[in-house]
Amino acid sequence: MTDPGTFQRYRFGVFEADVSTGELRKHGVRIKLNAQPFQVLVLLLNRPGEVLTREQIYRELWPDGTFVDSEHGVNSAVNRLRDALGDTASNPRFVETLSRRGYRFVAPVERIDATQALLLSGSNIAADAETDPSVAEPDLTSFAGGGILSSPDDLPKTPYSVVQTLFVLFQLMYIGFYVGALANLPEIEGLLSALPKATSLFTVVIVTAGILIPVRAFLLSAALFHPPRALEKILKIWPFLLPFDELWALSPFLLLHHINFGLALACTALLVYSPFAQRSLVLMGAGDMAVKLAQTRSAQSKSKAESQ
Repeated sequence: MTDPGTFQRYRFGVFEADVSTGELRKHGVRIKLNAQPFQVLVLLLNRPGEVLTREQIYRELWPDGTFVDSEHGVNSAVNRLRDALGDTASNPRFVETLSRRGYRFVAPVERIDATQALLLSGSNIAADAETDPSVAEPDLTSFAGGGILSSPDDLPKTPYSVVQTLFVLFQLMYIGFYVGALANLPEIEGLLSALPKATSLFTVVIVTAGILIPVRAFLLSAALFHPPRALEKILKIWPFLLPFDELWALSPFLLLHHINFGLALACTALLVYSPFAQRSLVLMGAGDMAVKLAQTRSAQSKSKAESQ
């Protein structure tokens, strides 16, 4: 199909296709794309602006003469490619359909040969992962969620230093809530005594604060020290942490001896959104964090090789 030794990668818009690993990324985050749609993409990228007929694509996808409905097979592969790129046949930004002729890639393409790819420090995550699987970039698409929840494609690309700082501040805020509550148990017990099932509510405050302090310590450490697969682990934890965060959104009402009801309600409204903001921060910093991991591993390997 193509000579991988000639062109290792292609860039177009916010996307990058790596021929050597068969991966498509957007803003550095890997997008799920099956082998055949990816083959179609590489074919088009190798000949931008040129028309590829369905017959040419069919011969590349099924070179062994396997009997397949050529029109349906090619159309299906192209449609899946468009879905991954967020493209449409009616208003193409990347893959244009020419009626009864074939397909053409219409966006500008930057080709990166094998030598250039090796010189781009920290960018080839997959190559590092072959020697150290712990460096592999997490596939966040499976944790992106659906419906009203944002996916990595919906969020702006943000410097990791900004994302990291905000995420760390969130964790410190929650730790402050838990420690503050445990340090003022007599006051909280008196406040809850007027409510039904006061003893149960008081127990919930103590138990959840005790459980969540180490959880926040883990999230804080993950943000500061970048352990392998940290992003994936944080996103796995998020659905289980969500109900606790929503429960602790009521924590301003534990301060009613010091603030009025209106201020407590306003703070609670902001805290209800807090877990969703943290999730977005994790997704926004995903690409840069993966690159930083690769750069760190590359520097460590280089240092070790020089010392030997």
